[in-house]
Amino acid sequence: MKFRPLHDRVVVKRIEAEEKSAGGIIIPDAAKEKPSQGEVIAVGPGGRDESGKLIPIDLQLGDRVLFGKWSGTEVKIDGQELLIMKESDIMGVLANTSREKAA
Repeated sequence: MKFRPLHDRVVVKRIEAEEKSAGGIIIPDAAKEKPSQGEVIAVGPGGRDESGKLIPIDLQLGDRVLFGKWSGTEVKIDGQELLIMKESDIMGVLANTSREKAA
């Protein structure tokens, strides 16, 4: 990817939802909600406080995150549909992601 987010922004790729319900019913595309989970694929350097000191972002590439339904701006980069959002729009990192597996 040839995109580098600025400041405290991150680029997230949505993780597609299951096509079947828990009971085995196939969900048509029109009835699916957009997933609120994604994988971080690019991270900016971080924000700055009032004194100008850099505050690094607490996310890393490959983190699986939860975000709000209306969070971020949808963009298409290199043929992929992605979301660009501020770090504060992300509610949390899901456990057992790449960072936890590596540790």
